[in-house]
Amino acid sequence: MADSRSPLSRAQIVAAVTDLLGTTSVDTDEQELKLASVDRFKKFQSVHGIFDGPIPAIIAYPRSSEETAALLRFANDNLVNVVPRTGRTATEGGLETVIDDTIVLDGSRMDAILSINPVDMMATVQCGVPLQRLEDELRKQGLTTGHSPQSKPLAQYGGLVATRSIGQFSTLYGAIEDMVVGLEAVFPDGTVARIKNVPRRAAGPDIRHIVIGNEGALCVVTEVTVKVFRYQPENNRFFGFLIDDFAEGVDALRELVTCGYRPSVCRAYSPEDANQHFSHFSEGKSVVILVAEGPARIADATAAAIEELFESRPHQRVETALVERWFDNLNWGQDKIDAEKETMLRESHLGYTTEVSIDWSRVRELYDSVMTRIRTEFPRAGDLTMLGAHSSHSYQTGTNLYFVYDYTITCTPREEIDEYHIPLNAIIVEESLRLGGSMVHHHGIGKYRTPWTRQEHGSAYGMLATLKSAFDPNGVMNAGTILALEA
Repeated sequence: MADSRSPLSRAQIVAAVTDLLGTTSVDTDEQELKLASVDRFKKFQSVHGIFDGPIPAIIAYPRSSEETAALLRFANDNLVNVVPRTGRTATEGGLETVIDDTIVLDGSRMDAILSINPVDMMATVQCGVPLQRLEDELRKQGLTTGHSPQSKPLAQYGGLVATRSIGQFSTLYGAIEDMVVGLEAVFPDGTVARIKNVPRRAAGPDIRHIVIGNEGALCVVTEVTVKVFRYQPENNRFFGFLIDDFAEGVDALRELVTCGYRPSVCRAYSPEDANQHFSHFSEGKSVVILVAEGPARIADATAAAIEELFESRPHQRVETALVERWFDNLNWGQDKIDAEKETMLRESHLGYTTEVSIDWSRVRELYDSVMTRIRTEFPRAGDLTMLGAHSSHSYQTGTNLYFVYDYTITCTPREEIDEYHIPLNAIIVEESLRLGGSMVHHHGIGKYRTPWTRQEHGSAYGMLATLKSAFDPNGVMNAGTILALEA
């Protein structure tokens, strides 16, 4: 954590931002400011009312790119840290305020669906448009975003783009970076940059990727244009299989994907992880779940390939209706978050995840090494109530591993992060990097994987650092995110 570098006092920052946006576009409520100082990385502390970090000075709600530009110019000129946010579903500390008197820039009131174009198959939205609302509008026209992260009922487009979000149907539709056609972003000097919507171009490096995944450390996303797809749920074909070995399940996904098939859902669960999702049928085995989707002939061909693949592998078939029931309840909204909070307070028990990516050939080694290190080296291994993993996003060259760990907390709430989450996260990150994988597949670096950013990028690290120094030379954009905060 660091003191404010701004020459302005907290009161002066509040007064200036209020003057810029008006009293109805700011919030200085003490409890709201405390909640704005963290994200879901510190969910256990926050549910216990523990907010140890610097509390922001004000939450600002600009309603346009012009107001966003004015706010960022003020912050840049006066060295005031800014943390951008929209849907507030971040899990890696990216929304945490680590500088005194930060401005939290909330884009959720920029929430207009600007256009839906069923000919060019694009939709344009402001950053505060909820993913679920756009999806609902598209489905009225027989279209879909193809994007379905678990946070779908809450997530908004600015955050989806800024964190390189991915959805549960990614093996077919791709991740957010595959869906973004063009966008608008505002940089800390107030420059409003628009990247136009074209199918493809070879006009130099793809500058969309300066913005996509910047986690608010370079700029604020204010508008997004995404591809849309035909919505054809009547063609969906559902499959579930029980198998004896998790790595063999992932290998089945490898064979299917590298042969050219693209099921929308493509997942393999270790026995421990499967038990928490499918206890009514998993029987202590690993579970593979697949969904064939798209035009009828493509869905049928994919379904036939799945059938043929598992005919040659030992398995037990899962009743189709059970897979469909799971499919219909993939996402969580505020109701599930509230239920989780009640459980944390009542039982001092919670779960976290760390997701990484790895080449196909290293899946088994990564899985085994993480399981072994946690079980033998983690000092509080006896408090673990579940340790497992699943693969949920696959590619021609590899897959992701989503490590999942639940534990009963036997220390004070304030100590939980340091005693459990950080050391567990570290083991998974270290093993992934050791084996040549990525330390983060889709949640973003945030503020808690920055110790490994340099190792993640290796000799290319300078390119990332140069982007930061070029676009945010005064260091006012989300200090401590992606790049570690210097002492």
